[in-house]
Amino acid sequence: MIKKLTVVGLMAAVGLGCQSPGQIFNKNEKQEAGEASGKTSYNKFINSTTKSDEGLFTTHFADNKLFFEVPVDLLEKDILWVSRIAKVPSGYGGGYVNAGSKVNEQVVRWSKRGNFIDVKVVSFKNESEVDSPIYNSVLANNFSPILYSAEIKNYTPDSTSVVIGVSSLFENEVNAINGLSSSLRKRYKVKKLDKSRSYIESAQSYPENVEVKHVMTYEAEEPPERGQAGTITMLMNQSMVLLPHDKMQPRLADDRVGWFSVEKYNYNSDELKSDEYELIRKWRLVPKDIEAYKQGELVEPVDPIIYYLDPATPEKWRPYFKQGIEDWNVAFEEAGFKNAIIAKDPPTPEEDPEFSPEDVRYSVVRYVASTTRNAIGPSVIDPRTGEIIESDIIWYHNHLRSYRNRFMIEAGAQNPAARTLNTPEAEIGEMMRMVIAHEVGHALGLPHNMKASAAYPTDSLRSASFTQKYGLTPSIMDYARVNYVAQPGDDGVRFIRMMGPYDLYAINWGYRYLPEAQNPEDEKTTLDSWIMEKAGDPVYEFGNGYGAVDPQAQRESLGADQVKASEYGLANLKKVVPNLVEWTSREGSGYDELDEVYSELINMWRGYINHVVTNVGGVYETRKTSDQEGVVYKAVPREKQKSAINFINTHAFNTPQWLLNDEILDRIASSGAVEKVQNLQARALNYLLDEERLNRMFENEQRTSEDVYSTVELMGDLRQGIFKELYNSEEVDVYRRNLQRAYVDAAVDYVEELKADGEEEIASTDIVALMRGELQNLKTDLNQRKNRTGDTISRYHWQDLIARIEAGLNPQA
Repeated sequence: MIKKLTVVGLMAAVGLGCQSPGQIFNKNEKQEAGEASGKTSYNKFINSTTKSDEGLFTTHFADNKLFFEVPVDLLEKDILWVSRIAKVPSGYGGGYVNAGSKVNEQVVRWSKRGNFIDVKVVSFKNESEVDSPIYNSVLANNFSPILYSAEIKNYTPDSTSVVIGVSSLFENEVNAINGLSSSLRKRYKVKKLDKSRSYIESAQSYPENVEVKHVMTYEAEEPPERGQAGTITMLMNQSMVLLPHDKMQPRLADDRVGWFSVEKYNYNSDELKSDEYELIRKWRLVPKDIEAYKQGELVEPVDPIIYYLDPATPEKWRPYFKQGIEDWNVAFEEAGFKNAIIAKDPPTPEEDPEFSPEDVRYSVVRYVASTTRNAIGPSVIDPRTGEIIESDIIWYHNHLRSYRNRFMIEAGAQNPAARTLNTPEAEIGEMMRMVIAHEVGHALGLPHNMKASAAYPTDSLRSASFTQKYGLTPSIMDYARVNYVAQPGDDGVRFIRMMGPYDLYAINWGYRYLPEAQNPEDEKTTLDSWIMEKAGDPVYEFGNGYGAVDPQAQRESLGADQVKASEYGLANLKKVVPNLVEWTSREGSGYDELDEVYSELINMWRGYINHVVTNVGGVYETRKTSDQEGVVYKAVPREKQKSAINFINTHAFNTPQWLLNDEILDRIASSGAVEKVQNLQARALNYLLDEERLNRMFENEQRTSEDVYSTVELMGDLRQGIFKELYNSEEVDVYRRNLQRAYVDAAVDYVEELKADGEEEIASTDIVALMRGELQNLKTDLNQRKNRTGDTISRYHWQDLIARIEAGLNPQA
């Protein structure tokens, strides 16, 4: 195998070669830099009044200016530059930008150009072999941008380092490293950086990294909060980390197993195109005893993954956070490692005076004092190989509230522990533990696997023995937070998600050390064999859930049958609603908590509906390579789609009287119930009649000889369900009138889009013809039956619909 080098890697080899410091700096250059007599001049420049810190780059503070002493042997070396916000004003970024948020990650090279040092941003995406004719073209088309340039101020007496001033890099606005995005600049109407209030706070150097903190102050007309005096001030942390010379052996990605990845292009491929491939993002784990590892023994890694807890983490939650981190050791044991991941309390200043959560030497679970309800698991990588260098898990304090509410809503009917705003510590602690485990999974390289939940039979989630052994889904990387399928009387069932068999399988696939493999290609046969061993077993399938096409890969859904699961979920919600006033009441408090929980319950009802809607026009995806039998895409069977429409007509489009609880509504709002239901039903209808969904159904009708659920049948079933009062000569309530108007308006909108500029795509499909035909059918039925309903408002309503249809079909009339 010919070794492939990235373009920038080749540039380093060509640019620096094997030159010594004396060869790099000649006498004239030293004189231009002001070094008249070597050591004397340097000591004049860097003297006893200078505050210096030795490390990767020795840093010097002299006369309130920051200087870097850059060693010659680090020129042209790969240095990872990570920019983070260390401190942030209240409300910044809508609460989703916090202390610890990463704003950029790039690899730079410090390069000498005459009497200047340039900081170049380098890319590793495009590859070429050095002796290939195309090499020069790849170089020419991947020219490195210069982030910063500084004149050489001095040389060390032995010529092993250059001294440059870098104050302007951190005190001026450099887009590549600042914390103010263009969208936030526009949002807050930022006018300019105020240099008088922007300064370098500290610079610390360590053997393999340099950490600079600097304050940036902006004048803003509309800062995040009014009390911020027209100012946005943030503390930035810049980490510069020397990437390892001994690179980790990469592992080729395979989309049948879910991994975050790094994209690459090889221009020396034998294919008649550039060879596009991906490397998985993973930590470097190498067994201490390779021979014992080969024999199947569990072996500790040379360098385990270590996570520290943020010093701000409340003491009572620390055990759950640590458990969530170390839960992954079960998966790493599947890959042959023991004690591969370790959770530690934050070190005291006496134990480690240099500890800082912003320092990329430390991976930290950050605890953020914010009203934001979320948690995330980002990581920092070496883009050359996909090696994860560091990661910070971020837990926002108010995420506790999310799980408290969800537990009450989805488990309150079945579990007495959920019937309170003060969720017992055992339950909320277990939820926190599993959230941290989920986010650590991301930081280990695993993306969401929304398809996992569809592997388990829906009714199995009502079984205590099944759920206690297998959890709610085969993967903790699915969104399956609370067991809403379980019913009252299903004693002993597990309510909170947990790690599952897919997680063990994925970690083994990505992390098992293969000592005989000399390169990524050598690993492929073994990795493929592991996939084929599990092929056809839904427990080990992967689907990210993007596109909302595959009903088996959806956020928050549980079980293989989405219709049945949503029926169970709705049955529980109907039992919860009458109890919400009692469960959310606190002596001396108002009804804000009731309003919040009730609103979230409505959103969960909408989620259950959407899980079912996705079956209509849905397509199952089973990821395969060309050497596997069977197809990748298959339309959802007709009966499943028809069952979904029956559910929607019954549970979404019938007025949800159970939800319109007067005991709740009379406590939280003077009005608005009609609008709430109208919005929910209209959204469900619009989602169902989505253009992409209808076009998939049209295409499926043409591509298969099987009995399919057609668009004509869909519209007919909807018409019979939505307008059942018309066909049964019944009175129409206000909620149903709103829904029926929404139906007519949706159909008319498609017809009217035919005339709109830029809507040629819709006009070229059968959707307009379908909607015209449906409106004509409905108009005929309305004319024949409009006077059969006894109440006046219903008759007026039918007449109004006829007028709307006529206006839509004949806009010029």
